[in-house]
Amino acid sequence: QVQLVESGGGLVQAGGSLRLSCAASGRFFSIYAMGWYRQAPGKQRELVTTITSGGGTNYADSVKGRFTISRDNAKNTVYLQMNSLKPEDTAVYYCNADVKHSYASGIYPYWGQGTQVTVSS
Repeated sequence: QVQLVESGGGLVQAGGSLRLSCAASGRFFSIYAMGWYRQAPGKQRELVTTITSGGGTNYADSVKGRFTISRDNAKNTVYLQMNSLKPEDTAVYYCNADVKHSYASGIYPYWGQGTQVTVSS
């Protein structure tokens, strides 16, 4: 089993910054892509950003130029640096990891429990 533990959420004023972290632990062979998703009240969960094991990144248009994803493969940890935060960034942020359990296994998605980010105007 794989556990993803997020940290770093909180309350911040518009224009401020937060840094989220997500550490993967448990038994697995390797981690492929990792990413962050968010879900605001009354809305569907949406992609924020992803990063491959090789460092390739993808961002939602709404966060380009403000958010930066990075990962430390040695620590099985992914980070999300969020700058110039806006009230519309308020949501629960979920970490995601695509994991192989063995050389021959398929790739399975795992999710963290979510961390609340609230941006006040």
